[in-house]
Amino acid sequence: MDIETQDGNGRTGAKGMALAALRGLGLALVTLPGAVLCFTLSMVSLALIPIGVGIVTTPWVLTGVRAFADWRRVLAAEWGGVRIPSTYRPIPKDANPWARTFGMLRDPATWRDLRWLPVDMTAGFVTALLPAALVLYPLEGLALAAGLWRVFPDGYWYGFVPVTGQASALAAGALGLVILFFAHFFTSRVFQAHFRLTRVVLGAGQGELAERVRVLTETRRDAVDTSAAELRRIERDLHDGAQARLVAMGMDLGTIEMLLDKDPEKARELLAQARKSSVDALAELRDLVRGIHPPVLAERGLGDAVRALALRLPLPSEVTVELPGRADAPVESAAYFAISEVLTNAVKHSGADRLWVDLHHAEGMLRVTVTDDGRGGAVIGAGSGLAGVERRLGTFDGVLAVSSPAGGPTMVTMEIPCVLS
Repeated sequence: MDIETQDGNGRTGAKGMALAALRGLGLALVTLPGAVLCFTLSMVSLALIPIGVGIVTTPWVLTGVRAFADWRRVLAAEWGGVRIPSTYRPIPKDANPWARTFGMLRDPATWRDLRWLPVDMTAGFVTALLPAALVLYPLEGLALAAGLWRVFPDGYWYGFVPVTGQASALAAGALGLVILFFAHFFTSRVFQAHFRLTRVVLGAGQGELAERVRVLTETRRDAVDTSAAELRRIERDLHDGAQARLVAMGMDLGTIEMLLDKDPEKARELLAQARKSSVDALAELRDLVRGIHPPVLAERGLGDAVRALALRLPLPSEVTVELPGRADAPVESAAYFAISEVLTNAVKHSGADRLWVDLHHAEGMLRVTVTDDGRGGAVIGAGSGLAGVERRLGTFDGVLAVSSPAGGPTMVTMEIPCVLS
C-alpha cells in the first residue's frame, strides 16, 4: 500500500506521516507548558502595573512572549509552510520602563499574542498532539492483535471494540489498520492545520490592515504638508533675502555707472556696498541650499553631515558615528533634518552645557540618540518641535522616544527602519 501524502516541506508517504507525528508530539510537549507559563506571567505582570511593579516586569515578560511567538512563526514556516509575518512596532532599546511598557501595550500585535496564548494551550495543543495520536493509536491496536490483549484487564476497549479474546483483539487490529489508512491522508494535514490556526490568531487582521492604511494616509498627508511648507519657506527666503539683495545690488550698479564720471568717490562707496551685498546674497543662497539638502550630506553621507552640523552649534558637542554604509538619500535627509531640529531645540530651550549625538545601525534600524545635560522636561506635544520631528520620522515608519525627567538629562532617541549600502 503506497498512498501519497505530503507535509509542509514536501515530504510524502510514510516518512512524511512519521515526521509530522514526531514533530507534533514534540510541539505538543512544549505548547502547553510554554503557553500556560507565558499567559500566567503576562496576566500577573499586567495586574501589577497599578502598583508600579508591573512597569518594570511587563517589558521583560512581553519580550519573552514575543520571542515565544516568533519561535512558533519560524516553526510554522519551516515545518508547515505557513508564513506568519511578525508585525511588532519597534521600541527604542534605551527607552525607560514606562515608555517600553506602554509602547508595547499600545501595539495591537501584543494583544494578538495574549489572545493567541489561550488558543495555543487548548486547540493548539490538541492539533499538535493529534498527528502523533493518529500514528501511535493504530500501533496499539496492532499490538493487541499480536497478543498484548492478554495483559490488559477484562472489559478493555479499543475504540468501539471491547477486547475480550483473540477474536476481538484481531478486530481491534483491523480497526487499527483502518485508522492507520486514514492517518496517511490526515496526519500531515492536521499538523498543518495547527499552524494555520496559529496564523489565524497571530496574523494581522483586516482591522490592523485598515489601521495601517490610515497611518500611511496620515503620514503621506504630513509629508505633503511638510513639502508644501518647505516650498513656501524657500520662496519666502528667496523673495525677502537673496532676491532683494540682488535687486538692490543691480540698482547700485546702475547708479555707479552714472556716477563714474560725475562723482568717482561716491561711485567707489556704492561699489563697496554692492560688493558687500553680493557676499551677503551668496551667504544666504548657501544657507538656503544647505537647508534644502546640504552638499556635505550628498557627498559624504549622514555621519559627516551631522559632524559638520555639530561644529556650527554654539555648545560643545560630541558626535559618535558607527555606520558601515549609507542609507537611501530620502532616509538620510529625513534623519539629518530630524537631528538638526532636535539639536536646535536643545540649544534654544534645554539650558544645556554640552550635547552628545550617537548614530549607529543595527538589526535593520538606523538609530540616533541625542543627549543633553540640560534642565529636562521635554515632551512630545502639539506645537512642539518634537511633534514635527515625530511626523517627519513617521513618513518612513520611524519612531521617536523622549526621556526627559525634571532636572535632566534629556535623551531623544530616533529609529528609522532602513538598509545600508
